[in-house]
Amino acid sequence: MTIVCHRPEGLDQLEAQTNFNKRELQVLYRGFKNECPSGVVSEETFKQIYSQFFPHGDASTYAHYLFNAFDTGHTGSIKFEDFVTALSILLRGTVTEKLQWTFNLYDINRDGYINKEEMTDIVRAIYDMMGKYTYPALKTDAPKQHVDAFFQVES
Repeated sequence: MTIVCHRPEGLDQLEAQTNFNKRELQVLYRGFKNECPSGVVSEETFKQIYSQFFPHGDASTYAHYLFNAFDTGHTGSIKFEDFVTALSILLRGTVTEKLQWTFNLYDINRDGYINKEEMTDIVRAIYDMMGKYTYPALKTDAPKQHVDAFFQVES
């Protein structure tokens, strides 16, 4: 009995574009197809998968921002190529590439700046995701206080 491995199209191209070798790409693709047999991930599916890692909190808002960062073409779905490109940057990218990717995640309105409101939204989403069990003593205005301190300008 032989097992047929389905290889994504453009494996050579993906190998050239990412920091993964062919074998790693094949393993990643099998995992991706296992979770998403259709070959694409909708935002709803992404949220369901992601929320499993944070059982004590509400990860839906942070997952929404994360989904948008993965969905570079703004198609409303994540293909394997999108997934593996982001993973390559996050796991094996240079410091500059990682910072650019994270900046893109935080720049919610894509205007090239991270303003106080965007930072507050992200920090609040992180607090929600981690849950009250992780930060039982935090008040509801803690995200705002942290962002205010971050944006405080010395005069």
